[in-house]
Amino acid sequence: MDGSTEMSSSGVPVLHWNFGIGPITCHAWNKDRTQIAVSASSNEIHIFEFRNGEWQSVHTLSEHDLPVTGLDWGTKTNRIVSCSQDKNAFVWTFDKNVWKPELVLVRFNRAATYVKWSPLENKFAVGSGAKLVSVCYYEQENHWWVSKQIKKPIRSTVTCLDWHPNNVLLAVGSCDFKCRVFSAYVKEVDEKPSPNPWGQKMPFGQLMSEYTVGGWVHRVAFSPSGCRLAFVSHDSSVSFVDSTVDSQKVQNLRTVHLPFTTVEWITENSIVAAGHDCSPVLFVVSQDILKEVCKLDVPSATKSSSVNSALQLFKNIDRNNAAEKVVVALKTLHQNRITQILPHSGTVGNVSKFTTCGTDGIVALWDLKETLEFCRNHPSLV
Repeated sequence: MDGSTEMSSSGVPVLHWNFGIGPITCHAWNKDRTQIAVSASSNEIHIFEFRNGEWQSVHTLSEHDLPVTGLDWGTKTNRIVSCSQDKNAFVWTFDKNVWKPELVLVRFNRAATYVKWSPLENKFAVGSGAKLVSVCYYEQENHWWVSKQIKKPIRSTVTCLDWHPNNVLLAVGSCDFKCRVFSAYVKEVDEKPSPNPWGQKMPFGQLMSEYTVGGWVHRVAFSPSGCRLAFVSHDSSVSFVDSTVDSQKVQNLRTVHLPFTTVEWITENSIVAAGHDCSPVLFVVSQDILKEVCKLDVPSATKSSSVNSALQLFKNIDRNNAAEKVVVALKTLHQNRITQILPHSGTVGNVSKFTTCGTDGIVALWDLKETLEFCRNHPSLV
């Protein structure tokens, strides 16, 4: 399918694609960004490759029985890990032009909800509705993927995970209005961790920090250095922790936006969040304080609705004695909730482009340089 470049409502050209598979819950890129894996609220994982100027479907992975809830593509090993409502996780290895699945012993009795490779890709973590996290690694002796579980003090469904750059600490968000940082040190595959601002001793399952917010946590992310942590929750807040200042103190920035569902660090001092407002929003950390900068998809002041209000609509219907077809379109590029943000171009700690996917079936590629330049040139719209 062809990629299309369209002017976003902010006047910035945004490259985006509709893969024609329905609402996209998660996506993952390969190392050189020539292939993308997407899940469309079904048991299938679709892999598309960019050939001859368009995206072409090359593989469909259908080992799961129920909708896929999480995807991650390891850029070092070229392995895909997936999890699903069927309580299972698979590690997919590409061999002789075929993606071969390996079942992981995650030991869940509820749906798996989120999955993430560690930075070294020698293990991964899977969250679940069983109020626990399985940290999975490959056992060489028996040639299979096994797991160790983090249970206490999680009291509800785990919704999101993120790894610290040291490959040991793991941030966990859940529906009990808590964000926690655990040690996920596995002696079978990890070197002994050195002390850092989050703590000194890090045996497996050790709770390093715990933070309370006003809603269930949708997404959590460590900064490139690992010293900072950001997470978004259903109370429309963005929270921020700087472990070099105080690892037990959290800043909660309440916003006027609808709840955010995803967040990602762009640099050590800036993050992008998105969600039910259908537009990415930029935040910066200035003098250890989190501040909102601007929406990256600013509604244009020149656009107006053909129907001013619901009252006027019913008046028109009554006057014409016939039902009128009304086209309702948002002033943003995404027409429904944004479900995920992923870095696309640049380096760790200096992301130049990122992608978003949403339940409108669109994957969009955002160029930070162009959008920020627009924000500076049009302050009245920010």
